[in-house]
Amino acid sequence: MAQKDSMAVPEFLSKAELLKQGAEARVYRAHFLGKPTIVKERFPKRYRHPALDEKLTHRRTVQEVRSVLRCRKAGKFSSIPRRAVETFKHMLKHTLYLHFSSGIPAPVVYFVDYTSHCIFMEEIIGSSTVRDHIMSARQSDSCKELELERLAERMGHILAKMHDEDVIHGDLTTSNMLLRCSLENGESDLVLIDFGLSYISALPEDKGVDLYVLEKAFLSTHPNTEALFEKLLKSYTAASKKSSAVIKKLDEVRLRGRKRSMVG
Repeated sequence: MAQKDSMAVPEFLSKAELLKQGAEARVYRAHFLGKPTIVKERFPKRYRHPALDEKLTHRRTVQEVRSVLRCRKAGKFSSIPRRAVETFKHMLKHTLYLHFSSGIPAPVVYFVDYTSHCIFMEEIIGSSTVRDHIMSARQSDSCKELELERLAERMGHILAKMHDEDVIHGDLTTSNMLLRCSLENGESDLVLIDFGLSYISALPEDKGVDLYVLEKAFLSTHPNTEALFEKLLKSYTAASKKSSAVIKKLDEVRLRGRKRSMVG
């Protein structure tokens, strides 16, 4: 990144690697403050009134950052070094710099620009999706059922912690969970990503719907894994302080889903 006072976020993104573009945002890979970084840019939607679009985009950006930080807040706060901030002070207007060590594993947020609606966050190096891991394990000749059961239990435990913090992910799938190899003990850390549809809610209904979305995605992506998902739910129930009301709502949402399927 060139250190010029005239350089702004759009110019920075023009030099970054575009990874993908969806309906709501573009995702880039770059280096920021010397760190491998993923940048999520919410671009204007021309089919919406500009004022409404700005309001909705700002709200979505705020909600995403708030959810990630709430997940990570169990750790101590640490600031980005003053020398690094001084280097990029020309980008500080309408900007939030945040860096929390991990409580519930989620990417570190390095930098947020509310003018361009960009979130600069940690790239999870050396990771693979839980989706790919489960598919690979099930196709393997060696039996990995116990390994997958332990993974399901870890998933349930982390989701329970997330819901106890009143964070609703909004798009729980095995593609939005990463396994990152830990150098300390050789085991893989489970990291939650893509909080773009997330919000804060204490309602058991919202948490039940969150689990229902995961269940539908899990069983459609990984057929014949009902027992594995039950392991996840048992772990969730044991780990969450508020699980009884959430599981009750999950059962109600399941029933509503079956009724809609029958009606067509």
